[in-house]
Amino acid sequence: MAYFTIAEALTNVAKHSRATRTTVRVAREGDRLSIEVTDDGVGGADETLGTGIAGIRHRVLALDGTVHIHSPSGGPTTITVRLACGS
Repeated sequence: MAYFTIAEALTNVAKHSRATRTTVRVAREGDRLSIEVTDDGVGGADETLGTGIAGIRHRVLALDGTVHIHSPSGGPTTITVRLACGS
């Protein structure tokens, strides 16, 4: 799931954001895996307009994870996902 989340988020950056830089952070926080993808693009991501972010949310929620999107107009956009992580 982590791979899919990162791949889909990076695909969205490439298609829509007009970003020049993207940062991916992955960390284990206790029993959770935290994934954060941030770009310096134009912002304004709206998951109701396509399937990329909505697909991420659907798959993550199916595994009892969480998704937070912060994407003000003018950027930057950050997608933060937290998933259960086995030991």
